[in-house]
Amino acid sequence: MWQKYVEKETNLRTILWFIHFWLYQLALLPSRFKARRLVGAGDRAAHDAVVRKAVGPWARSMIRTAGGTVSVEGLENMPDEPAVYVSNHRSYFDIPLVLGYLGDDTKPLVAKKEIGKIPLIRAWMEELHCVFLDRDNPREAIKNIKEAEYWVAEGYSMVVFPEGTRTKDGYLGEFKAGAFKIAQNNKVPVVPFCIKDTDKLMGRDNLWIHPADIAIKVLPPIDTEDYTRADWKNLPKLAEEKVREGLEAMGGEGFH
Repeated sequence: MWQKYVEKETNLRTILWFIHFWLYQLALLPSRFKARRLVGAGDRAAHDAVVRKAVGPWARSMIRTAGGTVSVEGLENMPDEPAVYVSNHRSYFDIPLVLGYLGDDTKPLVAKKEIGKIPLIRAWMEELHCVFLDRDNPREAIKNIKEAEYWVAEGYSMVVFPEGTRTKDGYLGEFKAGAFKIAQNNKVPVVPFCIKDTDKLMGRDNLWIHPADIAIKVLPPIDTEDYTRADWKNLPKLAEEKVREGLEAMGGEGFH
């Protein structure tokens, strides 16, 4: 009987969350139109301010409506200069967690192209200067990385999930080198950070939503200013180890 109650509550929470999700998107349409007008006027600073004012509260609302309670640590480790932020990837909820809680300025992400197929979400992610990565087409993927490099050169930080996808078994996957090319070609720091338990809000295998305590922790930046070619080659492994150690310190086994 208790199990049936939990299932019913989960179903209702999920339905209400998706209703809230789309109603909020519709409510944001005037802000989107305003952002578009500012692009046409060539006022990027005002455009970005409108986008941050819209997207940050939206992202935090998505977490709260799902029943998520967020713990944030290490924001003092975030540099003032542009950087590439790298983390483990657990759930679709990693995206609103990053957009809503990783500092005051909402940062663009490199996301898989499938995310760009969701109506309205793609529009707002484009306003944020997010990049959609085509992992199935190497030539397009190179163009995507170049686009991310462009936005970092323009003064924006970029968030990347170097594992490439949400892990199936919860174990921390290998950090791939492509994400670090963005930092290398712009000579900017790499900031590792850890995400914990977002897969308890929504798992990989279904879209059911459950309340959960989740956490994000920013680790000290990796200064790449004097890096040699060998240092850059070793950087993906170094960042992976930093994230693993951070997860262990948060109470996991290097993968929780």
